Amino acid sequence: MKNLQTRNTLILTGIALLAIILPFFLIKANVINAYTAYVITLAGINAIMAISVNVVSGITGQLTLGQCAFEAVGAYMTMILAQDAGLPLPLAMIISPIIAAIFGFIIGFPTLKLEGDYLAIVTLAFGEIVRVVLVNLKSITGGPNGKSFKYSFLRDSLDWGASLSYLVIAGMLVLIIVLLQNFLRSSYGRAIMAVREDEIAANSNGVSVFKYKMIGFVVAAFIGGIGGALYAPFIGLIKPELASFTNSINALIFVVLGGMGSITGSVLAAFVLTYLQEFLRFLQNYRLLLYPVVLILVMLFRPQGLLGMKELSFIKCWDGLPGLLKKLKGKRSKKEAKNER
Repeated sequence: MKNLQTRNTLILTGIALLAIILPFFLIKANVINAYTAYVITLAGINAIMAISVNVVSGITGQLTLGQCAFEAVGAYMTMILAQDAGLPLPLAMIISPIIAAIFGFIIGFPTLKLEGDYLAIVTLAFGEIVRVVLVNLKSITGGPNGKSFKYSFLRDSLDWGASLSYLVIAGMLVLIIVLLQNFLRSSYGRAIMAVREDEIAANSNGVSVFKYKMIGFVVAAFIGGIGGALYAPFIGLIKPELASFTNSINALIFVVLGGMGSITGSVLAAFVLTYLQEFLRFLQNYRLLLYPVVLILVMLFRPQGLLGMKELSFIKCWDGLPGLLKKLKGKRSKKEAKNER
């Protein structure tokens, strides 16, 4: 049993390192051009936001319509702490998600005690409040036109350009997935999922419904703050539209397409849709129809999403690889024998 766990850990570690390091060197060697690297890295940030939404909507079972407000809080706080307060950028990027989590606690504490979809209404209102405040605090935020972030650590420093930004953001994405998967397997994670499945049954078994809803919402706000902290130095220009309702709905679409409750499904959907948006840029504004059309098709033909509530298992894929190669080899041999006849 111990050897099996060690083997599985080594496989997952190898796949994670490969997903981070291989594209990094391909970008550095210009095999992947700067534009493609930009799209992949932006997809990584979108994947982090999709995970944030999924923690609330898919895992905790509460609907959120303003999750990108926490991304905006993380982005602007990173800019204020690093650019205005003079803190080192890495420290600012650590503090900002904590501030976003505090906002999550302030919003969730009175709201999660209520039943129904009150959280959706409150998060929607919170997103609009954040956007309006950012538009009007022109001296700090730059107003509706946004404000440039002079620190471009993830984008330009050390002449490593796009490869450095990918390394940091992909590394953070993998770390979030690993930590979140371990959290969900813990007693806290199982209690949160029990609340999602049936609040009355969970409460009758001694599970504090409010407590675990609160934990899930604060964790999601913290992850959203991480997305914002990475967004600020990568994009270099922060606008109040980051907290808009449209941006939050886009993140929710990633979750719906990937599957409510599936972390790997959300990540996969975020990468696919982000790349499609850029690939279809030649359609100009018509490409904005992509998300609604995809959402309609998913609701009609696969309402549970690509993976449903299941997770993509790299261990099963690895174990099934020899059988797949053997099967392909057998088909090739039969084809060659047929051609010889």
